Amino acid sequence: MSLISSLHARINCTALVRQCTSGYAKINKKKIVTESSLGFSTAKVGKTSLIMSLVSEEFPDVVPYRAEEITIPADVTPERVPTHIVDYSEAEQTDEQLFQEISKANVICIVYSVNNKKSIEKVTSHWIPLITENTDKDSRVPLILVGNKSDLVEHSSMETILPIMNQYSEIETCVECSAKNLKNISELFYYAQKAVLHPTGPLYCPEKKDMKQLCIKALTRIFKVSDLDNDGILNDNELNFFQRTCFNTPLEPQALEDVKNVVRKNLIDGVCDNGLTLKGFLFLHTLFIQRGRHETTWTVLRRFGYDDDLELNQDYLFPPSVCCTTLIKFSVYQDRDCALSPEELKDLFDVFPYMPWGADVNNTVCTNDQGWITYQGYLSQWTLTTYLDVQRCLEYLGYLGYSIIAEQESQAAGITVTRDKKIDLQKKQTQRSVFRCNVFGDVGSGKSGFLQAFLGRNLMRQKMIKEEHRSYYAISTTYVYGQEKYLLLHEVFPDFDYLSDADLACDIVCLVYDVSNPYSFEYCAKVFKQYFMDSKTPCMMIAAKSDLPEIKQMYGCSPLEFCRRHKMPPPQSFTCNTAAAPSRDIYTKLTTMAMYPHVSQADLKSSTFWLRASVGATVFAVLGFAMYRVLLKTR
Repeated sequence: MSLISSLHARINCTALVRQCTSGYAKINKKKIVTESSLGFSTAKVGKTSLIMSLVSEEFPDVVPYRAEEITIPADVTPERVPTHIVDYSEAEQTDEQLFQEISKANVICIVYSVNNKKSIEKVTSHWIPLITENTDKDSRVPLILVGNKSDLVEHSSMETILPIMNQYSEIETCVECSAKNLKNISELFYYAQKAVLHPTGPLYCPEKKDMKQLCIKALTRIFKVSDLDNDGILNDNELNFFQRTCFNTPLEPQALEDVKNVVRKNLIDGVCDNGLTLKGFLFLHTLFIQRGRHETTWTVLRRFGYDDDLELNQDYLFPPSVCCTTLIKFSVYQDRDCALSPEELKDLFDVFPYMPWGADVNNTVCTNDQGWITYQGYLSQWTLTTYLDVQRCLEYLGYLGYSIIAEQESQAAGITVTRDKKIDLQKKQTQRSVFRCNVFGDVGSGKSGFLQAFLGRNLMRQKMIKEEHRSYYAISTTYVYGQEKYLLLHEVFPDFDYLSDADLACDIVCLVYDVSNPYSFEYCAKVFKQYFMDSKTPCMMIAAKSDLPEIKQMYGCSPLEFCRRHKMPPPQSFTCNTAAAPSRDIYTKLTTMAMYPHVSQADLKSSTFWLRASVGATVFAVLGFAMYRVLLKTR
């Protein structure tokens, strides 16, 4: 059944038209599900006849000044969207009504008569200037030129129209038709829909005969996301993955070769190692657009999250998610030496509009001897981002195309939401894998050194850190009873009178004092008494700089006596002034206390308790290393 026949079968009564029109008001324009086609013309060129011929599938004997507003249902149009058609009559409507309709239109059809030169002249002398004056400069409304009455002439008007189309970039296309013999009537409204759903303007510059920079930028990101092995070439498997992702069907081997042959013939470096390069990929889309196949490029762009302005859609970047303690459960890490150099990191985030990680990231997670982020550090940084700001993490995953690569509905599938901490306390067990430790201490107490030591950096390595690259967070893994857990250390700014809720919200508190400074412990004692003495948050006292001579603290009691009175574990000696990497035992203890806040202080003081935790960590670490070596060999 043709489009016109289908329309005739479905739109044959006023009641149905009214029903469709009333439903139109409920459609959300922002999601590009409606198109308004508005016809303007000099009188007697046949615009009303065009509408009536479309609806009734026959040329009307009597033509009114203006056709009634109608809506073509979605299920009878090629693009599967409802089309609202509004006619305009100079005889029946005022200029104010005309301007109102212009402001609401998604696409405008300017009708002229192919046998009337004056009507063609009026397109540029009257209608286009009038439309331009009454539309927002930032929101370009596409125009369709419609040459009616083609049945009355043997020649085409295209020779006259082409210069006009070249002059005005907002003109999408020109269609010659005949309301009398129904020629190209359905095509006219198809192109009107296409001008809205698949506009040329954002994609292509006709003057330069090339794609616009925003389009190139978007397609470049799509290419890099689709390049699963990150080698700069789309091989056959990647091309098929891309094809299935965008069009729900794979390409046959011969079709793949045909595509590559087209590129080879037109572009020297479009194909490399029998795979499509970025230049070849961009060339193909330029070819689609030049041949009027805008819908192909738009299908790809929208599948990868782009809106009409070629910006990533907010619904794509920020899918619904549950705000709770979270852990990312994926890796987009594709590097053979298991470390990211600055160049590799820049290349990884080239699909972002900005660099998501600052220079402080190298002092937040583990790095190798060259200062490059390790595999473990990479996962740790993602875990930190997820823990601190789930929405930001979802945005990052959106830029990386996670939902597409993982074939998930959205990037929210990459996040595990754990149960509330209160339930963990009630059940005396936890499902969480990330534990936050807020580190308090006076100025110069050694808090920063304590954070960096967790990342395996002794005092000598810490002295190489630039002040502007300093980080107030450190995150890495620890092992408790053979379970891998993330411990997140957060250095709290030592302003005693201005501690925020975020400063106080944590799984465990670490109070650091300098054993060589007699006034250092007093700050820790005050913080504990004012903020944590009556809370259920476990606390641990850290006697930092233990390699220096210990000096009596100028406080009412010794740190050891203070811990006894308040049922805390005894102060833990700590130093990062070592030849090798500092010991990680103290971090295992912190993680264990965070995991088991209900454990009594007597148990915490027991050496057997810590021995079980340490042995479990050692065994798991050995097994993990063995598995890592096996995986490395397979690479």
